[in-house]
Amino acid sequence: MEDETMALEGEQRWDPAKVGAHWQQELERAQRYFKSWHDRCGKIEKIYLDQQSDQTSAAKRRFPILWANTAVLQPAVYARVPQPVVERRFKDAEPVARIASEIVERNLAYTGDEADLDSIMRAVRDDFLLCARGTVWLRYEADFEPLDLGVEPSNPPADGLPGEMGAALETIADERVCIDYVHWSDFLHSPARRWKDVTWVARRVPMTGEEMERRFGRAAMASGAADAAGARKGESQAERAENEGKTHVWEIWCKSENYTVWIADGSPVALEVSEPPLELTHFWPCPRPAYGTMSTSSLIPVPDYVYYQQQCDEIDLLTRRINKLTDQLRLKVFYPSGDGAISPAIEKAMRPENDMVMVPIPEWAAFTDKGGSKAVVTLPIDEVQKVIVACMAARKQLIEDVYQITGISDIVRGDTQASETATAQRIKSQWGSIRIRDRQAELARFARDIIRLAGEIICDQFQPETLMLVSGIKLPTMAQKQQVEMQMQQMQMAAQQAAMRAQQIGQPAPLPPKMAPPEMAPPEMPPQLQQMMAQPSIDEVVQLLRNDSIRGFQIDIETDSTIEPDEDAEKQRRMEFVQMVGGFMQQAGAMAQQNPVLVPVMVETLLFAARGFRAGRQLEGMLEQVGAQLSEAATAPKPEPQPSPAEMLKLKTAQVEAGAEQRKAELGVAQAEIEHRATLEQARGEMAAQALQQFQQPAYQQFRGQR
Repeated sequence: MEDETMALEGEQRWDPAKVGAHWQQELERAQRYFKSWHDRCGKIEKIYLDQQSDQTSAAKRRFPILWANTAVLQPAVYARVPQPVVERRFKDAEPVARIASEIVERNLAYTGDEADLDSIMRAVRDDFLLCARGTVWLRYEADFEPLDLGVEPSNPPADGLPGEMGAALETIADERVCIDYVHWSDFLHSPARRWKDVTWVARRVPMTGEEMERRFGRAAMASGAADAAGARKGESQAERAENEGKTHVWEIWCKSENYTVWIADGSPVALEVSEPPLELTHFWPCPRPAYGTMSTSSLIPVPDYVYYQQQCDEIDLLTRRINKLTDQLRLKVFYPSGDGAISPAIEKAMRPENDMVMVPIPEWAAFTDKGGSKAVVTLPIDEVQKVIVACMAARKQLIEDVYQITGISDIVRGDTQASETATAQRIKSQWGSIRIRDRQAELARFARDIIRLAGEIICDQFQPETLMLVSGIKLPTMAQKQQVEMQMQQMQMAAQQAAMRAQQIGQPAPLPPKMAPPEMAPPEMPPQLQQMMAQPSIDEVVQLLRNDSIRGFQIDIETDSTIEPDEDAEKQRRMEFVQMVGGFMQQAGAMAQQNPVLVPVMVETLLFAARGFRAGRQLEGMLEQVGAQLSEAATAPKPEPQPSPAEMLKLKTAQVEAGAEQRKAELGVAQAEIEHRATLEQARGEMAAQALQQFQQPAYQQFRGQR
């Protein structure tokens, strides 16, 4: 739905007819610009595949030096699929950047396997060696599925929206990065001297009518774009069979106008004009092509075969001559005959029909007078043999010249013998690759650009669920971490309130957390939750990956070497790393026992040394985790000794007894207070009675005296 809306806006913004006419002219201009190079590459490809037009037996006698040279250079410049290497640009203790690097690296490794990057790089390598240019094209694909909102399509929801609108909502079910190989004849760009001056790039895609209708709708088929396709000039019979029933559609990315165009080859109307579907740093969906020999005046490369083509033609000429002379190396016998002339007999003898030829001579006397002798005479072949040897020597010299021109001689010179010293073998090994280092570096750069471009698409387009699913790394969301924090805070508050209530009712103070029994200890976070809270959230990782500037500052995407690695050198690096770690741990252990304060310094030193080893990259995360634990344990105060179960029982018994004694004392105090109050009341009653008695007695006496 979103793509259709963008396409509709694009049609309103750009006129397909005007855009189509403009780009047909641009494509024709670019094809004229590259025509000589295309013709030259087509001839070279036919020579490499031995598909030349002349099919005579004499023309077939060629020396396949182009195929031989290419076969030697193929494993030398590229031998194995490049592996992505995503690391922190500055190897600091940044957990978010480290986890993000690992996630992107795993996604890139899976993308390379799914796209069959090895076969793509081999095809690019062959184009690079034969035509001096190799290209690929990257694109993003996603599969959608309806979003289940729990609403029946026929029943409208409560908010008044129709049920069809709710059913039309979709979510991403699967997403991937596709890497397409582009043949050297299907890639065009604007004429320029340097790649940074290129304003547009285009690739040709053969599409069937069904694919066009599914991609562009029925309007594209109605516009006659499918009928515009025809057989291209110079197509071979195999190419015509492959492209039968298909339309060649050009996908154009214009950087100056910031749009993409789809137009059929030969059609005056553009199929689609829209904004770029991907927002890439360098705009192009393809890396800079892998270029061979090239001048600074243009981006038209020069195939290597051009520089030794004349020598190859001479080698083929000498090869055909040697083959013809070899046919004359047969035993040919002359004998006398009754009638006839000498010349027809000699002509018959020179015909290369049989390995041994018997020729009758009519005028034998005349034949013997001119050099023949005896009854049977053989044709001399010594001169033919000398000519063949001379031709083979000349051809060998031409082959040596070709080796000097192409650099194959350096690779051959790199072959060693068992009798040579190790220094001599090392010098030969270094010299044997000096002429092809630039080619190796160019293909390595091209592979790195592919990986970087795929990594940029993954960082910008992939959903967090896809990143975690492909990488196998499960990270919590920010909401989950906040929920865990809130739950722990609530548990701590509940424990504090319980402790306050215990103090209010006069219970004894709780023991320290290390000595308290499990039912009285404050709540602690489970180990799984502690590990989850220690990890960065997927939201933080995605935020880093989505930000182009921050991602470029903190994450660097590279590839390992694309040439065959030296297994001995890799083993040596691993052994050096193990020896370094083992020796350091022995020294650090003794120092840590004497002075635990130096443990953080030792941990940082170990990490600094491990990050310098390529073999230690896989253990870096584990070393950081263990180092942090050691540093924390060394700097933390020493815990109080943990009491034994018997001591715990004694402490609990003493606590209970102390509580009982305290409650008994409180009861005694209360009873004594009650008795004291009763005694006071009794004393008060007695004093009142005595006072009353004293008061009443004088009064009574006075009353009696008055009477």
